[in-house]
Amino acid sequence: MDNVILKTDFRFPNQTSFYKGKVRDVYGINNDLLVMIATDRISAFDVVLPRAIPYKGQVLNQIAAKFLDLTTDICPNWKIASPDPMVTIGQKCQPFAVEMIVRGYLTGSSWRTYKQGKREICGVPIPDGMREHQKFEKPIITPTTKAAEGHDEDISKEEILKQGIVSVEDYAVLEDYSLKLFQRGTEIAAKRGLILVDTKYEFGKKDGKIYLIDEIHTPDSSRYFYADGYQQRFDNGEPQRQLSKEFVREWLMANGFQGRSGEVVPEMTDEKVSEISDRYIELYENIIGEKFQKEDTSAILKRVENNIMNFLQK
Repeated sequence: MDNVILKTDFRFPNQTSFYKGKVRDVYGINNDLLVMIATDRISAFDVVLPRAIPYKGQVLNQIAAKFLDLTTDICPNWKIASPDPMVTIGQKCQPFAVEMIVRGYLTGSSWRTYKQGKREICGVPIPDGMREHQKFEKPIITPTTKAAEGHDEDISKEEILKQGIVSVEDYAVLEDYSLKLFQRGTEIAAKRGLILVDTKYEFGKKDGKIYLIDEIHTPDSSRYFYADGYQQRFDNGEPQRQLSKEFVREWLMANGFQGRSGEVVPEMTDEKVSEISDRYIELYENIIGEKFQKEDTSAILKRVENNIMNFLQK
């Protein structure tokens, strides 16, 4: 359980910045490159949990890297190289202050909102009579603001444009890219016997050009159902078999934690940490369709640092 990365404290040549996200440590180089390390931290309900999960960073980074490579024909992305299984190095872009959430099904937070009687999510009207896990007639976009700390907030397209958070022209590109990426993700998932249920995309701008940034189609940013049995379970009103981080949220909720003030994270035993790690590896193998190759973690921080340094010194 010790061979994990909970935090990093590297000093790279020409380093100009450092940012610690919920699960990623990001180093700026020459104000031009970003070195993004997918740590083994895990978050839920916008709270970083106390224990790191073995191989989680490798799982997330390798899934994202593969999907970035598989979507370059749709839109440019920030990735330049992945010199270590936990690292992506790419172009530094100015991020848009919104996340583009694409939903193909009424589930998760959208279902919880709907169940409360609301028939509009982020300005998008939702028809009466829908059921949990029901497919939308066509995918919808429900954006959120990007919070530096705490919870992201739902926001409508109209409010984004009204506040000038994103220009009309740029937002049209973000919408177009998001829906096309979701369609590609849906097609790839179908080949794996999966349904891409919902996901989030982040974009940035550099030299007037819009790039896809951060992760894409990972179990932390996306929700998948198994296609086999979906319809039968839906018809019977049964829970769907999911491939996502939702199993962590469900465990936390069952133990009285939803990130609210005064709540305490339940104890994460070695057994629970190992179980979560196994689930992430299962997610990788199902989403990618390949056996997961565990990288040597005996000197994990030194390995990551050396691989980054070798790339930067080229």
